[in-house]
Amino acid sequence: MKGRHEWKHEITVMDYLEIRMRMKAVASVDPHAKNGKYRIRSLYFDTPTDKALREKIDGVANREKFRIRFYNNDVSLIHLEKKAKHHELGFKSSVSLTSDEAKRIAEGEIGWMQHDERDLLRELHFKMITTGLAAKTIVDYDREPFVFAPGNVRVTLDHHIKTGVASTDFLNPDVPMVPVEDNPIILEVKWDDYLPDIIRMAVGLYHRRVQAYSKYAAARMYD
Repeated sequence: MKGRHEWKHEITVMDYLEIRMRMKAVASVDPHAKNGKYRIRSLYFDTPTDKALREKIDGVANREKFRIRFYNNDVSLIHLEKKAKHHELGFKSSVSLTSDEAKRIAEGEIGWMQHDERDLLRELHFKMITTGLAAKTIVDYDREPFVFAPGNVRVTLDHHIKTGVASTDFLNPDVPMVPVEDNPIILEVKWDDYLPDIIRMAVGLYHRRVQAYSKYAAARMYD
């Protein structure tokens, strides 16, 4: 599995408006977006001691997290994802789930996963059994995605981030959600082997400091 570079930056509203304008001029809107954006809902997992949260806050070089995700309230296509960070490189593996499978995992009904043919499901089962990993909270946000072929670049602008606090009823479209603190806008830039200068300039990375912003960590603010 090939790792990707990833930079994250919390930006201002003015930054957001300028970067969006520049990206529309030099890159393409992700073809999966509807009217230029989509809504993401994720269910994050953590241990009873909040291992994933603490490692993210502490900036641990090698860490991982599991989440279940779908887009635009469409539960016909759900993915279980594992994201791993090894120093400066990020890795992601993913498998599809049915809505029933996702619901059972969220509720801790996991015995069936042990002998599933999907490696990622068996890995999640093992870690849920051995570390107490379990569904922790929901995170919603709007994403405006752009793609640029050279370097396999993906630039996203994320906003309206909300948390389900302690709720894990993520298939319920009416589950109460509340905004995270400060209503941030997050710029994410991901690429493979190199980042073209035109993108670096369009998003203003020459003048920005990489940050370790985590939507999951922000969503745990009420704990």
